[in-house]
Amino acid sequence: MTERGQGDVTQERDVLAIGPSSVRWTGQALEIDIVEQDKRLGIPWQRPVRGTIRVFPEALNPVPFALDPEGRHTWHCLAPRARIEVDMREPGVSWTGRAYLDSNFGSESLEDGFDVWHWSRAHLSDGAMVCYEGTRSDKSHFASAIRFDAYGTPQQVELPMTAPLPNTLWQMERKTRGDRGHASVIRTWEDAPFYARSTVASRLYGEQVVAVQESLDMRRFSSPIVQFMLPYRMPRVVG
Repeated sequence: MTERGQGDVTQERDVLAIGPSSVRWTGQALEIDIVEQDKRLGIPWQRPVRGTIRVFPEALNPVPFALDPEGRHTWHCLAPRARIEVDMREPGVSWTGRAYLDSNFGSESLEDGFDVWHWSRAHLSDGAMVCYEGTRSDKSHFASAIRFDAYGTPQQVELPMTAPLPNTLWQMERKTRGDRGHASVIRTWEDAPFYARSTVASRLYGEQVVAVQESLDMRRFSSPIVQFMLPYRMPRVVG
């Protein structure tokens, strides 16, 4: 990812281009062309990242959900179930697997609306399951469990028990949901001062699942030291 100015963004009905990278809807798949640079702390050069990702929805959900009473923040699970094809030229890797597609949007920044949130998503034998919870900036709490059937139709269901997870190396607090409050981390994919993404194993409604889980701390994100560090991790093009 690269931070870019307004002049580098082009939006059309089926295409969004940000610099040389773009996202387009082909009618059957969301096709993502990546032309980026990978910039990490401790590496004095930027490594090219080039490739194409295709996301094929298996179920579509037309219903968005407000995350706050005023409706300033909206979450839309567009495709609770999907399959993915990844074909990267640089680095030269490719794979296929299960996928998911959602969108967050609103009238104010996330750090203005939230302190922390925890989210997880799992494929089920007959659909998918998403758990979403956190604390808003006014200290009010929200939590929901949404089960999607094979056609993408959402239904609010009873929240499974809270399943605490071990903190990350950056001491990010993580938690998810699971039967009897049990879950375990299979692998941590992203460990940052304010964000963590992991694969976890748990049981949901009696079904053994492997879920993707994320935790986000917007108070950490807003801290001056993290804001100072961000340009060293993410390339920034001014314009």
